[in-house]
Amino acid sequence: MMRTSSSHLPSLKPSPLFLLTTFNFSSSSLNTHNSFSFCPTLPSLSLKQQQQPFFSTSAPSPLLNWSLTMMGSSSSKASFSTGSSEGGGGEREIMVQHLLVNESNLNLIVELQQKILGGEDLSDLATEHSICPSKQQGGMLGWVRKGQMVPEFEEAAFNAPLNKVVRCKTKFGWHLLQVLSERETSLQDIDPEELHLKMQDPGFLEEAQLIDVREPDEVDQASLPGFVVLPLRQFGSWSAEISTKFNPQKDTYVLCHHGVRSLQVAKWLQTQDWLVCILHMRSITVPDMVSIFQGFKRIFNVKGGIHAYAVKADPSVSTY
Repeated sequence: MMRTSSSHLPSLKPSPLFLLTTFNFSSSSLNTHNSFSFCPTLPSLSLKQQQQPFFSTSAPSPLLNWSLTMMGSSSSKASFSTGSSEGGGGEREIMVQHLLVNESNLNLIVELQQKILGGEDLSDLATEHSICPSKQQGGMLGWVRKGQMVPEFEEAAFNAPLNKVVRCKTKFGWHLLQVLSERETSLQDIDPEELHLKMQDPGFLEEAQLIDVREPDEVDQASLPGFVVLPLRQFGSWSAEISTKFNPQKDTYVLCHHGVRSLQVAKWLQTQDWLVCILHMRSITVPDMVSIFQGFKRIFNVKGGIHAYAVKADPSVSTY
């Protein structure tokens, strides 16, 4: 049984620095290599956004650090690191809140921990004292999995009792962290045969959200009915509106050629939706926050992609 705290949190101050995702694009059709950091769920942010999270992708970080490298061809090669190389349910995720002070401020971190034990709120103290940009969200880091944080922070977070403030030290300084909730990951693999059976049900095609992240020339060679084409190479053009065009509460299926690119997008979808919602929140309880921070509720990566679908489930679909 996944646990959820029922305590109340004070107002959170939204910021575009909250849980930034870093994407690095390289294309043979471009004359320059563009490297930028942005929050894809916030349409108002420019792709040339210069603000960087305190924990940058050049070093291990308690924040999610994703690196997506695109090559200018339909057979794009990409690297994507979120702690797990494969989809599948059952992996534990935790929602973490923290504050950070410099390594030299041990006395301050002890003082702040005593204040929390005395009844003061971690959110307020993070806003006032933390040197992490997450201070503007009351120290919220969102949902994280193992492999996404520096070892010291990960060990402390995944061993912390629910809703208990724990102190730990990393290369970035001293942290006070609190685990607000836990859940099983929302991302699963689906076998081509199972998807094929679902595809025979007209109700499934009406209710499910189907996303094909292959390039248009690939889709011309082989396609499945009902799938919306969002080419991964055009990520920058559609990512900012993903939470407005798709319903995060519906089951979402992601497809590519062999299941690699689709897994990248599926993992990214896990973090979406709540960023937009939280911008409009003034005061929320932890249960409300857990709901907001769910990202896309259930995401299915088609294992082996459309190639496996054609070979194992429906030979009428062309292979290429």
